Amino acid sequence: MSHELSHIHRFAPGNRREATPLLLLHGTGGDENDLLPLGRAIAPGATLLSVRGQVLEHGMPRFFRRLAEGVFDEDDVKRRANELADFIIEARKRYDLPAPIALGYSNGANIAAAMMLRRPEALAGGILLRAMVPLKDATPPDLHGKSVLIVSGQSDPIIPPINSAALATMLTKAGADVQQKVLPVGHQLSQADLTVAKAWLQDVETATVT
Repeated sequence: MSHELSHIHRFAPGNRREATPLLLLHGTGGDENDLLPLGRAIAPGATLLSVRGQVLEHGMPRFFRRLAEGVFDEDDVKRRANELADFIIEARKRYDLPAPIALGYSNGANIAAAMMLRRPEALAGGILLRAMVPLKDATPPDLHGKSVLIVSGQSDPIIPPINSAALATMLTKAGADVQQKVLPVGHQLSQADLTVAKAWLQDVETATVT
């Protein structure tokens, strides 16, 4: 765990220099350790940069404030997305990294989506697990060249697939290459999420090489 940069984080160097690094962004109540096993499983040998959210909700770390379940403080979303993007730029210099692909779950997926909309230069793309629209009136940036996977749960009680579909449409209209998968699961992650994300990442990296 490192406190040296603006965000508490874990840096786990990989042994495949050609692999795109992953930026790991936890869900509510998680921390910088939560998604390391998932990151290693999805991208074996890739460098992992895992960050702790700086907002506390009843003692639980998050990446931005919310007013109620599914109702975000959009001013705070914008501010935190900018701060996280600045951290990524700092970390890339510190660790000599190319732009990472964000692997975010729930609240972490939402801040990743917000960065795609506000600071797209910070990320090469995103694997957004249980994401929803983070900013309702965002001006679409130019996302050409960015690849995004959105994985939703058909029976998710927190995020209806139609909301995730709206996010997919928003990112597609901005030029991103977006795939949305709806799995027969709820809000929790499943083995199917790992399988889908790993296959998608392999396809993206193969396309990049060729």
